[in-house]
Amino acid sequence: MTTIPAKLDRLSALLQGLAPQVRLLPVAYGGAAAKPSPAQHFAAQAAPMLTLHLVNTGKVVLRAGPHTLTAQAPSMVVCHGAVAHSLRHQGPGPSDAVLTAQAWLVGPVAPLLLEEFGQPLVVPLGDADPALTHIISLVRGELLDPRCGHPALLNSAGDIVFIALLRHLVAHPGDHHGLFQGLADPRIAKTLVAMHSGPHQPWTLESLAEHAGMSRTAFAVRFKNTLRCPPGKYLTRLRLQIAQRSVQSGQGLKAAARAAGFGNVSALSRALSRTIPRTQPPNAVPPTPASETPFL
Repeated sequence: MTTIPAKLDRLSALLQGLAPQVRLLPVAYGGAAAKPSPAQHFAAQAAPMLTLHLVNTGKVVLRAGPHTLTAQAPSMVVCHGAVAHSLRHQGPGPSDAVLTAQAWLVGPVAPLLLEEFGQPLVVPLGDADPALTHIISLVRGELLDPRCGHPALLNSAGDIVFIALLRHLVAHPGDHHGLFQGLADPRIAKTLVAMHSGPHQPWTLESLAEHAGMSRTAFAVRFKNTLRCPPGKYLTRLRLQIAQRSVQSGQGLKAAARAAGFGNVSALSRALSRTIPRTQPPNAVPPTPASETPFL
């Protein structure tokens, strides 16, 4: 059985693969006592990132291309960074009616997570973990009344808010298929932890099914139905992201192949040369390298 190099829980393994860098914007906003709030505009960003809007009071209307969403407090609106959007707080409200953070995701799992936010998402927080609501209250107070250690507190608070959001999405994945649904499934989550924490390991369908405590066929079907992608293709996409980042950082193909878990440089070269262009559908995936054991 292939072993995992470190014992991580499902969210810690995901965060390790995301390597998030979260920044709270310094200005909160809302309507003044006697007039409604002006719309706040957010330009599209080329970097892999998410924009998070915490709606503390009242409601907001978000417009992003053809999409118009309404979010009632308490809630969070999550937008893919590549999507330009505007947000308007409806009616008068306090100056901290909406707080905004930006999360840059620089790890190899980032593209897989960002696919979950192809459209703006409203996350109701009425039943959120008390820890999340406590952090939000702390951040609101710090923005309105800065004290000693203000920058350091906000930097740490941004990371904590992002982690709390991911916890909430794993606990409440909804009816949609995808990464959060997979992490919410105890058996599939075990295999995602294995791949996220040890992508270079020589995983096969048999070893992943063993981690899940399932037969090969049952695991392959359940994984594909849950994540909309066969386990082998999911692993290959993860490894390609690792290899591409290694090459971009100046490492040679041999080192990149070793870091990503490809059998040799030839297998990596073939996979890189056949990487799907960005103009093709987002659910398209590169082929599994010939050096790997085929997956279903």
